Amino acid sequence: MINLSVPLPRSIVYRTRCSPSPPNPSFRNPSRSPSSSSRIKHGILSPIPWPSPLPSRALLLHVPSPVRASPTDASESLFPQSELQSPSFLEFITSERVKVVAMLGLALALCNADRVVMSVAIVPLSLAHSWTRSFSGIVQSSFLWGYLMSPIVGGALVDYYGGKLVMAWGVTLWSMATFLTPWAAETSLWTLLAMRFFLGAAEGVALPSMNNMISRWFPKTERSRAVGIGMAGFHLGSAIGLLISPIIMARAGIFGPFVIFGLFGFLWVLVWLAATTSSPDRHPQISKYELDYIINNQKAPLPHKKEFGKSRVIPPFKKLLSKMPTWALICANSMHSWGYFVMLSWMPIYFNTIYRVDLRQAAWFSALPWAMMAILGYAAGVVSDMLIRSGVSVTSTRKIMQSIGFVGPGVALLGLNVARTPAAASAWLTAAVGLSSFSHSGFLVNLQEIAPNFAGVIHGMSNTAGTFAAIVGTIGAGIFVEKMGSFRGFLVLTSLLYMCCALFWNLFSTGEQVNFNGGTNV
Repeated sequence: MINLSVPLPRSIVYRTRCSPSPPNPSFRNPSRSPSSSSRIKHGILSPIPWPSPLPSRALLLHVPSPVRASPTDASESLFPQSELQSPSFLEFITSERVKVVAMLGLALALCNADRVVMSVAIVPLSLAHSWTRSFSGIVQSSFLWGYLMSPIVGGALVDYYGGKLVMAWGVTLWSMATFLTPWAAETSLWTLLAMRFFLGAAEGVALPSMNNMISRWFPKTERSRAVGIGMAGFHLGSAIGLLISPIIMARAGIFGPFVIFGLFGFLWVLVWLAATTSSPDRHPQISKYELDYIINNQKAPLPHKKEFGKSRVIPPFKKLLSKMPTWALICANSMHSWGYFVMLSWMPIYFNTIYRVDLRQAAWFSALPWAMMAILGYAAGVVSDMLIRSGVSVTSTRKIMQSIGFVGPGVALLGLNVARTPAAASAWLTAAVGLSSFSHSGFLVNLQEIAPNFAGVIHGMSNTAGTFAAIVGTIGAGIFVEKMGSFRGFLVLTSLLYMCCALFWNLFSTGEQVNFNGGTNV
């Protein structure tokens, strides 16, 4: 057996058999042929010269089986891009990159559970401390004021230091804020407001960190699915927090959920730091096949840690805001947040006012729309990736997904307006919330595509605009209902805004990387 270390796919085995006739005299001994040895040295296959008639046997070109990848050979692909096939579903769900996004989904579930637990605890806390309804609203909104600016800072830190480190610090800080909320509530009202503000500020890094990690760990043909998995955790966190918190409170008191969710966050950080890396080429257990599959299907090579510093700490805001695709993202995030928080905050009161539904006896009502959002969000990701693989352009795919994410909820809210029964209204609301999850395969993935080096800060800017829109929409709904005496007009207004933002997105968005230094897309 001749062992030649040449960069061939491991599945290729050449077998030759000696003929009884004399070998072709044009073939010479490779040890005497400089040209042959030179070709072999450079990894070029050529006919193997025969030194003399050989017995009948197999000649095997053996390539050492790659099991683990190292940073030194990460850029040299053993598998040619044309030879790499898309992984099967089983290979996909057992891959290292899915383990990473599963950890991200768990972090986002904790993020939202920590956020919504106050929605459950606010009723007994208000009774215990004799808070008015207006002050209870201030306590709940204090989270949004902390969340308002932190995504920009968090996005800049993610672009500079990478998603792994920033996510670890974010989960640590917001878990600490959740864990200390009982102490803050018993200390003073100002301490409680400060702790909720701190919680919002810490959670601002979550989504930019998720986008950064997905852009490094997933090829472009799988990013929609990856975002779908991560955001499924985000929305299931709302459902889990709303369903489990009352059970925990019944057994462990009002502050039980805060303590338990905070401790789970600390445990998550330990696992995250031990089991993940900032990019796949640094992972000690990733297979060579998976690493090559990720690299060969990415538009740009994976950056090493020292390259994080190439993104400036202070991003070029003027250049980023000079392009219409950036404004398309800001508009989309704003509308998505407006609709999301209006439905999250006001729909329970809407059902109670219009249909006299006792929501305390219908826990499924609070959980079902967000569970549907998690399911449809992942399904949208699968469909989006399939469209791209089938040859549909990335730009067209993002426009299709975002159009469904805006037009669908807009139509569903109009259906909610004309519903005659609580069951019909609940179905329309579930459709509105569920279809809005198609935005995850629209603007949320598009952040990584138009500016991979500034995805974090663009996400931060659009998220800040979205948070501001959520505050305006939530407060505006109350003012509108108070002045007009009905929710129906506000639902029509929200539906109209959905349609206008869908039009703006289709006019100015793109799935191609934008050159923020010049005037054209590249």
